[in-house]
Amino acid sequence: MTATIYHNPRCSKSRQALALLEEKGIDANIKLYLKESLTAKELKELISDLGIKAHDILRTKEVEYKELGLSAESTESDIINALINTPKLLERPIVKTVKGARIGRPTDAILDIL
Repeated sequence: MTATIYHNPRCSKSRQALALLEEKGIDANIKLYLKESLTAKELKELISDLGIKAHDILRTKEVEYKELGLSAESTESDIINALINTPKLLERPIVKTVKGARIGRPTDAILDIL
């Protein structure tokens, strides 16, 4: 099995998720989303795969969240544009396999798709 992990190496939860993948012998396709921003199409697919609202993929405690005027009432389009321009707002880690996608908070949340 292979998995894609939307990864921030500076985040302990992201490192834990990557370690779990390695422990389970799963080949990880690592997407360093802070270096290579995701496209609108990729973000829409990720939100759909997660089965959540666009707002649920945001890190709401980041300063940029407030600076950009984002809220639970923000449109999907506004959220996607914010994520393209400010990728640090993307919740992390996100792991995607053929069985689905999960936000790895807590890390064990990804176990059911491995």
